[in-house]
Amino acid sequence: MNVVVCGTTFGQVYLEAFRRTDLPLRLAGVLSQGSERSRACADHYGVPLFTDVDELPGDVDAACVVVRGGLLGGRGVELSRRLIERGVHVLQEHPLHHDELAECLRLARRHGVVHHVNSFYPHVAQVRAFIAAVRALLDLQRPLYVDAACGFQLAYSLLDVVRLALGGVRPWGLAGPAASEPGTAPVFRALDGTIAGVPLTLRVQNQLDPGDPDNFAHLMHRVTVGTESGSLTLVGTHGPVVWTPRPRYPHIPRDPGSAPYFAGAAEDDPAAPSAVVLGPAIAPTFREVFRTEWPAAVGRALLQLRRAILDGEDPLRSGQHHLAVCKLWQEIAARLGPPERLSGSLPPVLTDEQVTLLAAAALEPLA
Repeated sequence: MNVVVCGTTFGQVYLEAFRRTDLPLRLAGVLSQGSERSRACADHYGVPLFTDVDELPGDVDAACVVVRGGLLGGRGVELSRRLIERGVHVLQEHPLHHDELAECLRLARRHGVVHHVNSFYPHVAQVRAFIAAVRALLDLQRPLYVDAACGFQLAYSLLDVVRLALGGVRPWGLAGPAASEPGTAPVFRALDGTIAGVPLTLRVQNQLDPGDPDNFAHLMHRVTVGTESGSLTLVGTHGPVVWTPRPRYPHIPRDPGSAPYFAGAAEDDPAAPSAVVLGPAIAPTFREVFRTEWPAAVGRALLQLRRAILDGEDPLRSGQHHLAVCKLWQEIAARLGPPERLSGSLPPVLTDEQVTLLAAAALEPLA
């Protein structure tokens, strides 16, 4: 199966997936506007550079459209439509407007091809681990709440992570955020409501640099799903995943005539740890994320597309869950209002020595 990658900004991650993962797919070229970076990418991966859909050879089976959709001022949806009309299957990077996606899905059904939205982060290893752990937990107990936070750029993918963990997003309901005085808006704006019928608190860093939208987020994804017995938390996009049992104090004496608890612990005192890291305790370095974790995530998304193609999947039916996520995402964006505009240099990064100082301080008792 021959695949072209459209776009060479985040598209570089897709290109790297063909080199770093063992895919039953062949990289057949790069489709872009012909910038110097695009030419360098095509040369680096030893594939031809195309600057128009009409230039693609007839043996191209699928395309990764890693170009912004119309909602973000890009031509990604137009590109997807032209590819679909040529009979090319499409894996399209998120986010999309609901109506744009609905149009692509209808067009894909008409032309007998598959169209998938790639929300990307659900394919990252530790996000996958979190989703699997939540599903296992919810087989035992019902969810009581979801507490989640993300940067504005990550809101769509956060919702898709929660969807996959809970099994859907409907029914949902939202309230807020609270009004704030001019010039005093908090960095994170909070919405309360429900998702999949589960009480939800969502905090979004509603800030963005239009000239550099991929940077300046204080965090990417942080999600907690709570039950009667405890909660599972994805601390960050790349882990760790932590199980935290609910606190229990059954042996603090309440009867005035009983012995004080420090006289000796009861044999049935809870012996389980007060928190357990599920899987790796240390998240990968950013070098590992960019060079290994993210290309592997793209590889999983491509394999999912390949399975759908081989199974003859109906794109309009399979895309319903993403249509729901689109609607919810757009409602959240409308409630938050336009993000606060940021500009300036990239935030400073602590050196290894400075992080070591933090670790040392954490090990010292407070005075």
